[in-house]
Amino acid sequence: MRPLFFHALRPARAVLGLVFLASAATADPSHGIAMYGAPALPPDFVALPYANPNAPKGGRLIEGNTGGFDSLNPFIRKGTVPWQLRFLAYESLMARSMDEPFTLYGLLAESVEVPPDRSWVEFTLRPQARFSDGSPVTIEDVIWSYETLGSGGHPRYLGFHQKVASITQTGPRSLKIAFNTPDRELALIAGMRPILKKAQWQDRDFAATTIHDIPIGSAPYVVSSYEQGRHVTLTRNPDYWGKDLPIQRGLNNLDEIRLEFFGDDSVMFEGFKSGLLTIYREGNADTWATQYDFPAIRDGRVVKSEIAHQRPTGMSGYVMNTRRAPFDDWRVRQAMLLAFNFPYINDTITGGLQARIGSYFANSELGLRPGPATGRVADLLAPFADSLIPGTLEGYALPEGDVSPRNRKDLRKAVKLLEQAGWIVQNGKLVNAAGQPFTFEVLLRQGDGTSQSVFDIYRPALERLGIDMTISAVDNAQFAAREAAFDFDMMPFRRDLSLSPGNEQWLYWGSAGVDQPGGRNLMGMASPAADAMIDAMLTASDHDDFIAAARALDRVLLAGRYVIPIWSFGPDRIAHAKELKYPDRVPIYGARNGWIPDVWWYEE
Repeated sequence: MRPLFFHALRPARAVLGLVFLASAATADPSHGIAMYGAPALPPDFVALPYANPNAPKGGRLIEGNTGGFDSLNPFIRKGTVPWQLRFLAYESLMARSMDEPFTLYGLLAESVEVPPDRSWVEFTLRPQARFSDGSPVTIEDVIWSYETLGSGGHPRYLGFHQKVASITQTGPRSLKIAFNTPDRELALIAGMRPILKKAQWQDRDFAATTIHDIPIGSAPYVVSSYEQGRHVTLTRNPDYWGKDLPIQRGLNNLDEIRLEFFGDDSVMFEGFKSGLLTIYREGNADTWATQYDFPAIRDGRVVKSEIAHQRPTGMSGYVMNTRRAPFDDWRVRQAMLLAFNFPYINDTITGGLQARIGSYFANSELGLRPGPATGRVADLLAPFADSLIPGTLEGYALPEGDVSPRNRKDLRKAVKLLEQAGWIVQNGKLVNAAGQPFTFEVLLRQGDGTSQSVFDIYRPALERLGIDMTISAVDNAQFAAREAAFDFDMMPFRRDLSLSPGNEQWLYWGSAGVDQPGGRNLMGMASPAADAMIDAMLTASDHDDFIAAARALDRVLLAGRYVIPIWSFGPDRIAHAKELKYPDRVPIYGARNGWIPDVWWYEE
């Protein structure tokens, strides 16, 4: 079915491509751009609806990270970087609204133009845009940033660059990007690329920067001090060029943001309890309910806030590397899922207070619907019916498990599947036809106490099946290197997914990323159906088609049994110093995805 589908697809796409590239439709400059329809805010909006335009400036926020860092350049593959830097210290031409699924408003750019077919996009820079050193942001900087990141930056920037036909300067403050692929999202992705200063890197190898090389950005915060692996301090730039823009009004209120690094979560939590940190995100509902009764809570110095959201659950769990046997067989992966007794593990770890993640896009309209595929979803998947993993079309649900620790019913099912896959028990050990034992390694980051506890509970079930599991806890640098090289059998996995999934889905699940070092397709899935669903999402002509493609992709991912899902996180649980405040109006994305500390402020 695959060759038939792709031969049938190419002529239509070829015609579409001719229309797309030949389009000379006119366009008008706009203050913003949305994936579908028009931006919700008018050109004369005064502030984002979830920001407090009267928030006071000042104060300090101290947040914790686990692990360490050996680089301050978040735009290259080399090194481990504090993840917050990309969002605090650097800007793009456009900025997202966290209250709309995928809408951008002008930031460095004062306007954006696109034709109806979105075969190109044109941006006009604001004349007042400046880097943190006071130098102007120029079209030359913008073009250099696109080309440098696209050719030698982190792999996440490469896919977009491959879809760019040309980048040309069209005026003193404007440039036009033409695309070689029909894709509604490309104009928005172009608006989100970070812009750096070309003069800083002339005659230097951008991809080989060291801890001492801090890229110059244009954002409200600059790195003012750091100690490798221990802490980074960002200070609000009093001369920030965009402080009076409507898109920034009520944002970036804190004078200082400090990132402290700890060996593991338990040490970081103790640091918060002792007052070393002023804000802490809690992912465990049981811990939230039972372990937040320390002196600072009792006397009111620290308060607990639960912030609701409407974003997809994403996927948290333990990914199996299908590049390697035995996890290249879906029956083995299903057996591993059956052996993972979620109700018992969840009750032990979270007190049973957090529900299991049911699919990759759960908690949103993009998530799959139970039962057999119907309507447009079924139509999209039909060409791949002969190659789809069982359960994709018919409907797949995760094993229910048992509150009993032995979980006999599911283990019996696991034994049968393993036998079908060629594994039998001999002398208490599971072996294949060649007599090789079933062994696998779990790769953990040092200090990941939660995962260690999960696998301590999981181990007896695997031993009853005759499976030998080893756990390797390595330091941050080794973990990152092995992850980048796909040198693991099983490891912790987290993918945050938005209400506007797009080209990043190629990075997460696309078959082209299976052998790309440093790529994000950790499970190594090479699915023609998944590739086609991603393509359908990106070329959807309306919102209904987009939803159908997302739900179809969700089915392919879940039925693929690539990840052992664990619990969803529910509302954002934030414990913080009482002086740290946030607006009453909460955006649909809640308190994650860069929202903290954007709209928070300090008030005694």
